[in-house]
Amino acid sequence: MFDKMKQLMDMKKQADRLKKELDGITTEVSEVRGITIVINGSQNFKSIEVDESLLQAGNKKGFEADMLRSMNAAIKKSQELAAKKMRESMPAGFPGL
Repeated sequence: MFDKMKQLMDMKKQADRLKKELDGITTEVSEVRGITIVINGSQNFKSIEVDESLLQAGNKKGFEADMLRSMNAAIKKSQELAAKKMRESMPAGFPGL
């Protein structure tokens, strides 16, 4: 029983270490020309840069669609990065990976 508890504690420590590592890793996505998003491995947005030419009157719908596409691409890239890090840090044969 104590072996199982120790294993759980070790897994918690490893998960905490992985979370901290993911917090420190950032990736930049420029899915749409003129929109650059920086997101970390924990899927927290760090910055969003928008070219002023995209902020024209009458372009609201297009801008919203471009922003949505860019944000979804950034989240997907962040999720892929997190999954890769998890696979690297977990023991071989770990269930679910």
